[in-house]
Amino acid sequence: MRRVSMSRDISEKRKKLLDDLTIAGRAHSNAAVMYHSAMSERMGLGVTEEKTLDVLQRLGPLTAGEIGRHTGLAPATVSGLIDRLEAKWLVRRVRDSKDRRRVIVEINHERLAGFSELFGPFVAALSELYERYTDEELELILDWLNRATAAQREATRGLTDE
Repeated sequence: MRRVSMSRDISEKRKKLLDDLTIAGRAHSNAAVMYHSAMSERMGLGVTEEKTLDVLQRLGPLTAGEIGRHTGLAPATVSGLIDRLEAKWLVRRVRDSKDRRRVIVEINHERLAGFSELFGPFVAALSELYERYTDEELELILDWLNRATAAQREATRGLTDE
């Protein structure tokens, strides 16, 4: 049984490449989930909590709606998630200084101190891996990752829409 649905007019080589990409993509996804499961356990968090902290670290303070848009999670899920992170003193809700009606979620950086060293070995391994590729190859990889991420976010929204 073919893993990838394809037109009959493509080459056998391309069919094999598409099959191999599907398998490699699934293996990569599994490795990422297992890594973040182990990491979140070491941090005393759920995986969704750990990844939400990552979003806040990368993008800065966000509203609950913005967190939902960046994660693909439903509003009720985001609200409970923020409550759990706040109860663990990892984030805090603050009023926007420009619009007091708006509530922003920001990281409590003091509480997260020390967690970054857990990521050090993996970050170093990726840096070493990047050295194998030319700038043009890295641009292609980056393009694929951005497009695959957008497709996965859309798929997540499809699963979480109420």
